[in-house]
Amino acid sequence: MKFFGRLAAVMATLISNIKQLVNVRSSWSLLRRAELAKLPCINNAYLIVEGETIASYGKMEELKFNPSTFQDHLDATGKLVLPSWCDSHTHLVFAGSREHEFRDKIQGVSYADIAAKGGGILNSVKKLNDTSEDELFNQSYKRLEEVIRLGTGAIEIKSGYGLTIEGEIKMLRVIKRLKATSKISIKATFLGAHAFPAEYKADHDAYIDLIINKMLPQIGAEGLADYIDVFCESGFFSPKQMEQVCLAGRRYGLKPKLHVNQLNSIGGIQKGIELDAVSLDHLETMTDEDVQALAGSPNTIGTLLPTAAFFLRMDYQPARKLIDAGCAIALASDFNPGSSPSGNMNFVAALSCIQMRMLPEEAINAATINGAYAMELQDEIGSISIGKKANLIVTKEVPSLTFLPYSFGSNLIERVMLSGEWVS
Repeated sequence: MKFFGRLAAVMATLISNIKQLVNVRSSWSLLRRAELAKLPCINNAYLIVEGETIASYGKMEELKFNPSTFQDHLDATGKLVLPSWCDSHTHLVFAGSREHEFRDKIQGVSYADIAAKGGGILNSVKKLNDTSEDELFNQSYKRLEEVIRLGTGAIEIKSGYGLTIEGEIKMLRVIKRLKATSKISIKATFLGAHAFPAEYKADHDAYIDLIINKMLPQIGAEGLADYIDVFCESGFFSPKQMEQVCLAGRRYGLKPKLHVNQLNSIGGIQKGIELDAVSLDHLETMTDEDVQALAGSPNTIGTLLPTAAFFLRMDYQPARKLIDAGCAIALASDFNPGSSPSGNMNFVAALSCIQMRMLPEEAINAATINGAYAMELQDEIGSISIGKKANLIVTKEVPSLTFLPYSFGSNLIERVMLSGEWVS
């Protein structure tokens, strides 16, 4: 291999004596049904990183070079190495927390009732519009650093707490700054259709017009977003309104990634598939017709957000039913201040096993390679593959792979690598 001839001239890292190298793939595809439970691994393995990418891997007996040859060497005896988590649905950019609403939730006040009295999304909107761009960036950067240390190596971040031209643009500019200042792979999603601002409660068409004719042209001109999202739900945006917004976004190259079926089934699944959405996210409330429609879609991924169901004490997404029907699913954190104030993908994977009866192998695949597909990053990240980015998790010494979701309350991550560099 050419790599070994240039070894001394480049920054190269060897990870040796890996107890188990997890999710090793020479080729990859969007995983469904039984394939989701297949997690290719190598026991007693090595992995070599050159520059930002994975250069080589294999069994330890196949390593032909002395570890002293490498500029950086980590002995991973007793430890696992996995590809970093791919968190394909978050609202990481927000201004301040909403823990006071937590008390209402404990006392049984519903998500809809909290929103009706000025809480929920509109609460975050007020805070965001009162916060400067620099302060919003500083808050968001700290959260981003936190999730990186928890093993996330790629993340999608939405706007949606501005609901004004200035607020939405401010959020998307912050996401663009995060892209420029961090090694983590970031995708930006415009979610101006998150809720109707108070001043447009009696005139929904006027707000949709604002999105289409004012927000989108500026977003397109500045290249601020990769995707477009709509909260399709009773009391928010209808499937028809979602279609209006998505078709307008398509003129600026924005593909749909959509909130559907969190509280009600109102046709969002079918309309999202018709719009060729990259993903349809939440899916707590699924009819048999919804499941079959998603299973029949060759490209659209169903992204499950179990920590939102956990925090809101809702029914969990029917993961087993979706998998058995042939739906392609991913897992994500939904990190946001109101319904999932955590970006810990380790807990997402554990909760998926504990409450949604996913196998550990299914959860890891859904949170890595399928999550990469849900951000259209599958050729860069999501598996241990030569030429992909060296975005890696090194665990502490653990008895087995299953121990990771089993021991859900422990931080089992020892080191994290992003684009070939160890995260301090």
